[in-house]
Amino acid sequence: MRKCRKNVFEEYGILEDLQDRDMEYNNRPIHNNWFTVDEIDRDTFIISEYKHWEETHCYLLCGRNEALLIDTGLGVSDLGSVVKELTTLPVMAAITHAHWDHMGGLGSFSNIAVHKAEETWISGSFPIPLQVVKKNLTLYPCEFPKSFSLDEYQIFQGIPNRVFRDNDIINLGNRSITVLHTPGHSPGHCCFYEPERGHLYSGDLIYYGKLDAFYPTTDPMLFWQSIKKVQELDVKRIFPGHHSMKVTPDIAGKISNAFQTIYDTHKLLQGSGVFDFGEFQIHI
Repeated sequence: MRKCRKNVFEEYGILEDLQDRDMEYNNRPIHNNWFTVDEIDRDTFIISEYKHWEETHCYLLCGRNEALLIDTGLGVSDLGSVVKELTTLPVMAAITHAHWDHMGGLGSFSNIAVHKAEETWISGSFPIPLQVVKKNLTLYPCEFPKSFSLDEYQIFQGIPNRVFRDNDIINLGNRSITVLHTPGHSPGHCCFYEPERGHLYSGDLIYYGKLDAFYPTTDPMLFWQSIKKVQELDVKRIFPGHHSMKVTPDIAGKISNAFQTIYDTHKLLQGSGVFDFGEFQIHI
C-alpha cells in the first residue's frame, strides 16, 4: 500500500485510487516490493513507484529485436533487475528529460539516450545541487527500500550512447517510436509517440497534477507550444510520467486552453504562481 499522507495526494492533484488502477491493468508480480508492474498489453509494461509522493512511471516497450525503456524513475531501488524479469531483449533506456526523478535508474543500463539539449546534464553539468535533489526526494514521509541509503544517493552522471533530435525514430524491430522534442518543462524534454497504436508517452508535459514551468530552466511559452504540437497527433492513449494513469487524450486541449487563459490575463510569466484548473494545475 502507499505510504504517503493524504494531504500529499490532495496537494498534487492525484486523482487515482489504487483499486481502480488494478481494475484497468493486469498486475504483474515481481521480486521487488518497491516497484509495481502493470501490463498495458503483452509487450508493453508500466513500472511505477507508487510508494513515493512523486508516483513516477517508467514504460517498457518490447519489440522483436530490442526493447525501449522510457524513463528510469528515482533510482532508489534496482530497476534493472525488474526489467530483466520482464524481457531478455537488449534494452535502450531513454529519458523524457534529465530530471532526478526520471533518470535515477540510468546506472542500471549500458545503453542510454537523452535529447541533445540535455546531453551535458547527464554527463557532468546537472543544474540542481545534490542537496536540493535529496530534499525533494525526502519531501514527504516514505517507506524507502531497506537497501536505500540517502547518504550514498547520487545524481546519475554518464555518457549517453545516443543523442536524440526532434522526429528521430527508434526502431525496435516490429515497433517504431517517434521522438518528439517538446521543450518547456525542460530544454530537452521529449515525448515518445507510437503512431500505429496511438500511444503517447508524455513525461512531464501532460499528467493530472501540478505541471511545472517555474524553474529557471523552464519556459512557459515553449511548454504551451509543445502542448499544441502533441495536439496535432492522432493520440488514442496518453501514458504520463506521474500519478493517475487515467489520462484521456482530451486533456491536451484542456491544458492548451488553460495556457490561453493565463496568457490572456498577461500572467504567462515565471513567478506568476499556481493556477488551478481542477484536474491539473500550472505552476509558472
